[in-house]
Amino acid sequence: MTSKRKLEENLDGNKVSSKKSVPFWKTGLLSSMHDPELQVYKDDKLIIIKDKYPKAKYHFLVMPKENIPNLKSLKKENIDLLKHMHEKGKEMAEKSDADLKFRLGYHAVPSMSQLHLHVISQDFDSPCLKNKKHWNSFTTEYFVDSEEIIKELEKNGKVVKDVASSQELLKKDLRCHVCKKEMKTIPALKTHIKEHSYKKS
Repeated sequence: MTSKRKLEENLDGNKVSSKKSVPFWKTGLLSSMHDPELQVYKDDKLIIIKDKYPKAKYHFLVMPKENIPNLKSLKKENIDLLKHMHEKGKEMAEKSDADLKFRLGYHAVPSMSQLHLHVISQDFDSPCLKNKKHWNSFTTEYFVDSEEIIKELEKNGKVVKDVASSQELLKKDLRCHVCKKEMKTIPALKTHIKEHSYKKS
């Protein structure tokens, strides 16, 4: 019975079954990327959507139309695609708020299938940011800059991330991403980060 299944949270905070078969939510991006309510841009190579559970004021996902499940599926021939994704992500950030700081990057071990580049403003002002896993997934080394991924692919022809060590990053203590002050709770952290400016210097 469903009630007896062990449940866990994916990075969006949804309760999901931990059964070994691929759960339905893992492929949710494939349907979301074709949802006209979420789409904000598309061309012949990619689609950009608003994240359904944004972790900041502005949070977009840039996804290739080509079926590429994750970072480890990337090959050297995908370099131009990743550069195109990066450029369109930068354009979306500028269009949203040209004065606000953004980061573009990938989760080292994403919870959702289909490669997706996060374009996220650094205010982290969102009710959907609820727990340590959410915070650490965007403010530790778990969040890998887009240009770093491109450089790794250019150098090695592949992208390799250690799953075990990456998962440990999600358990790190809560720290402000600007001043690195340690905070005890998410509410305290969210109050604290309002003290900082997220405008480009």
